[in-house]
Amino acid sequence: MLKVSTDTEGLARVTLDRPEKHNAFTAETILELTHAFTALGQQAAVRAILLAGNGPSFSAGADAGWMRAQASAGDEANRADAMRLSDMLATLNDCPKPVIAIVHGKAFGGGVGLAACADMVVATPDAEFRLSEVRLGLTPATISPFVVAKIGAAHARRYFLTAESFGAEDARAMGLVQAVSDTPEEVAQGWFRNLLLGAPGAIADAKALVRDVAGQTISYSLRADTAERIAARRADAEGREGLAAFLEKRKPKWSA
Repeated sequence: MLKVSTDTEGLARVTLDRPEKHNAFTAETILELTHAFTALGQQAAVRAILLAGNGPSFSAGADAGWMRAQASAGDEANRADAMRLSDMLATLNDCPKPVIAIVHGKAFGGGVGLAACADMVVATPDAEFRLSEVRLGLTPATISPFVVAKIGAAHARRYFLTAESFGAEDARAMGLVQAVSDTPEEVAQGWFRNLLLGAPGAIADAKALVRDVAGQTISYSLRADTAERIAARRADAEGREGLAAFLEKRKPKWSA
C-alpha cells in the first residue's frame, strides 16, 4: 500500500499505492505512513520527503470498508483507532524533515488532512479537494487541528459544513496549496534544490519554530524563548560553519 525510496541526493519518496481505491486509507496504511515518516525523519541522509499518490488520485480519504468496521467496534477500540490516525497526522506534521506533497485528482477528507500536514504542497490544475465528512454523518474531527491551522477558521466554517468541492486555485488562495502546476514534479524539485542550500539542523529547527510560534501572543516568555533559540543556533556547529562560509565566500559544507 506504500512505496518508499530515497535517491542519492537525499530526497525520499513516499507514494500511496492503492490506485484502484484512489489511495483511500486503511488501518494498515495509517501504520505504514507512521512508520515510514518516523524512520525517514531520523535518517541523516534524508534531506526532504516527497509525498504523492499513485493512480488517478492523491487520496480519497478513509476507506469505506474500514470506516464501516470501526462503526461496529467497541468504544475503546473505536477511540484507539481514531487516535492512531491522529498520531499518523502528527508524525507527518512534526517530522523534522521538510515534507513536500504533490496533490492530483481527488483529495477528500483525510487526503486534505495529509496535504495540511505537508510543509509545501503543489497541486495539478485538475486537483479536487473536499472535506466530505458531514455528508456521511461524520465530522472532520481528527484532521481538524491540522486543516484549521492551514486554512484558518473562516474557510473551515464554510467547507466543514457544506462539504462542497473546491479546486486547486481556491486551495492556493486559502493557504492549503502553495503552487498549482501542470508539471508538479518540476516545482517539487525546485523546492528541493532550495532546501539543499540550507543547513539540515537549521531547517528542522526552523520548522519547529513556525509550529511553536504560530498563534502565540508576543509575550516576554515567547521573546525569551526565541532569543534562546537563535543563541543556541549561533553556538551550534552548523551556525559557526554557515557564518564562516559566508565570510570566506565559499559554500558551506552541507551544500558543497
